[in-house]
Amino acid sequence: MNDGQLLRYSRHILLDEVGIEGQERLGQARVLIVGAGGLGSPAALYLASAGVGRITLADGDTVDLTNLQRQILHTLERVGQPKAVSGQTALRGINPEVTVAAITTRLAGDALAAQVAEADVVLDCCDNFATRHAVNRACVRHHTPLVSGAAIRFAGQLAVFDSRRDHTPCYNCLFPEGDDVEEVRCAVMGVFAPLTGIIGAMQAAEALKLIIGVGEVAVGRLWLLDGLSMEWRSVRFGRDPECPVCACDSLS
Repeated sequence: MNDGQLLRYSRHILLDEVGIEGQERLGQARVLIVGAGGLGSPAALYLASAGVGRITLADGDTVDLTNLQRQILHTLERVGQPKAVSGQTALRGINPEVTVAAITTRLAGDALAAQVAEADVVLDCCDNFATRHAVNRACVRHHTPLVSGAAIRFAGQLAVFDSRRDHTPCYNCLFPEGDDVEEVRCAVMGVFAPLTGIIGAMQAAEALKLIIGVGEVAVGRLWLLDGLSMEWRSVRFGRDPECPVCACDSLS
């Protein structure tokens, strides 16, 4: 690390749990963020400011005026731009040392698998179950840790899935694909703006801990936040032995 980096990241380096070695790990890390909206915005900003070496932003949407209430990566001047490109501009402005790649199409299939395979950690910041399950399958296949967040109305969720660890659940164990789960989106139901900041920042925190190798991450726990009462509760869950995603992977 050069003198400028030692100064920039000094408040991390002062932490015994991080130090120079942990900061160097961040500088060498590659993170994929799927979704550059309400959750992806704060997550990406904190990861870039923390010095994660390479961040890939993947989002097929464009910036809309209604996004600006909570999607803090974007500005009024960038309305109409692809969200991934707008986010790339924002992150470069915060930390030009970080390499930021913008993917302006919705990741799926082989393209998704390739990006997950290259990442050290994946952040699921999307807003639909189809993408969440596709990302989960790719993460299980390539044994890439996944940090999943969700926010709607005044309710937030956070969970971490790490298939590198034996007998740990995946996203499909918690929310089985095909179950009759109501999919609600903020475009219809609304979302409390700071809630996305809380959950997105927590996703960044869990990702940084995974990269550095410090602390206890939320594997096997679903954190639930009631934004109206500002109360948290944690629900533990285990691996489904008949899960078609991770059970099959463990036998391969």
